[in-house]
Amino acid sequence: MKDFKGKVAVVTGAASGIGRALAFEFARRGCALVLADIEAAPLHAAEREIAGLGGAVVSRVADVSKRESVMALAEAAYEQFPSVHILCNNAGVATWGGLETARHEDWQWLMGVNLWGVIHGCEAFLPRMTAQAKQGRLGAGHVVNTASMAGLIASKGLGIYNTTKYAVVGLSETLQKDLRDYGIGVSVLCPMGVTTRIRESERNRPAELRRPRDADTATELIGQYIPAERAAALVMACIEANQLYVVTHPESEPALVRRFERIREAYAFLKGK
Repeated sequence: MKDFKGKVAVVTGAASGIGRALAFEFARRGCALVLADIEAAPLHAAEREIAGLGGAVVSRVADVSKRESVMALAEAAYEQFPSVHILCNNAGVATWGGLETARHEDWQWLMGVNLWGVIHGCEAFLPRMTAQAKQGRLGAGHVVNTASMAGLIASKGLGIYNTTKYAVVGLSETLQKDLRDYGIGVSVLCPMGVTTRIRESERNRPAELRRPRDADTATELIGQYIPAERAAALVMACIEANQLYVVTHPESEPALVRRFERIREAYAFLKGK
């Protein structure tokens, strides 16, 4: 996708962090916006700021872990605009701790937002995006799924988060193959540290899934933290280039190389058996 002007972009988790930065990047490039978040006040604040820039924008409070909520978001989007060209399944949450101490509620919460949120976005928007593509009415289209470097490299203390993000990476890799014939690109964002409020995810944990927490044991990521705006700018560049993987930190490369070397070692071991 080389020209964003006149396109319609949907962004979940748009009230803060990477989602908010993505929304402003799209707006500056001439996109109309459909913004969604579970937090109403900052969501509507983002809507007002983007509208102040002169862009067309609507917002809806949505819980991406609930299929009916994302379906309602899609209905609102298509009521307002004839097409959705860019879908950003960005909403995400995190928790920390060893898998041996994980509670079922932790699994439910992170799987619901980080994985089912992406699935629900695909279910809600892709049927109409692909139908319009087949009819020649979509033009260029793109899907962006926010994963993490934790979707490519496993880290102690991030087991549940790793599980959800590895799944999003695999989903995105397959989705790219499935959507290629429709002219719809796919990118999966795999950042390391970004200045967002993900460490404050507990503020949005549903009451029925809450549990007593120990002192903060959040895993520290290697490397520097970058502004959300930098991550969003890299996403835009990868959409333009139809690049599948969006990486944000050069210092993550050695860890990825080590992972794949260990996989290669398994083949060397196999040959010796």
